[in-house]
Amino acid sequence: MSEISAMNSALSGIRKGYSGMRKNAQDLASMNVKDSGSSTEDMARSIVELKANVLQVKASARVMKAIDETVGSLFDEKT
Repeated sequence: MSEISAMNSALSGIRKGYSGMRKNAQDLASMNVKDSGSSTEDMARSIVELKANVLQVKASARVMKAIDETVGSLFDEKT
């Protein structure tokens, strides 16, 4: 796997994670358990998905950092 395709995959993971976080935040903000009858299960599901999306972004960012360090060390060795 080339560095560019790995970087694209990492960037895609970050975008997907942020998109999911946005959706989870909207879902949570629109819930009103008392008045609308939204279940606490829906709220719990959104919170768990939000945490999973945060982990997605963090993991993808770590991949990007590792690629950056690898490419940087390759440039250091060639110069």
